[in-house]
Amino acid sequence: MRFSNPARLLKSALLALTAALLLSACGFQLRGSATLPFETIFLEIPEGNVMGAELRRNLRAGTNVKVVENKADAQAVLTRVSELRNKIILSINSAGRVREFRLRYVFNYSLIDKNGKDLAPPASLSLERDYAYSDNQVLAKEQEEVLLYRDMQNDLVQQIIRRLAATGRPGA
Repeated sequence: MRFSNPARLLKSALLALTAALLLSACGFQLRGSATLPFETIFLEIPEGNVMGAELRRNLRAGTNVKVVENKADAQAVLTRVSELRNKIILSINSAGRVREFRLRYVFNYSLIDKNGKDLAPPASLSLERDYAYSDNQVLAKEQEEVLLYRDMQNDLVQQIIRRLAATGRPGA
């Protein structure tokens, strides 16, 4: 491939170089894997729990930590204290029908070492999403609700992993 216009080639190269410099100067970087201050963790969340399964999958795939099946083998134990999903009517129309809902997802947990000492204070994470509702689109709105809860769950998992990465080393 030959370039007939060297000025245009130079202009394109300078534009690409400028874009690369701007991105690096603003601190942008891909998320990458998290480095946790412990090597093993036990999740005291039931196996059938969707949030627990997602947290296990993300810890195994995106961190340096090994999720163990025996509490005695773990340096850290994450316990689900409570998990609550609820749906609140946000607004109604003049006919008394629901127009908007607010979905809330609250996850409370504690993190201790194998001796029962707190590695971090008990934490509560809460997310909310609003969505418009229509009686004419019941199935679509139910599916939207499922997707919003799944999105909140993924967001909570990422927040938990970031908080775990910020905790102190066990025994320190």
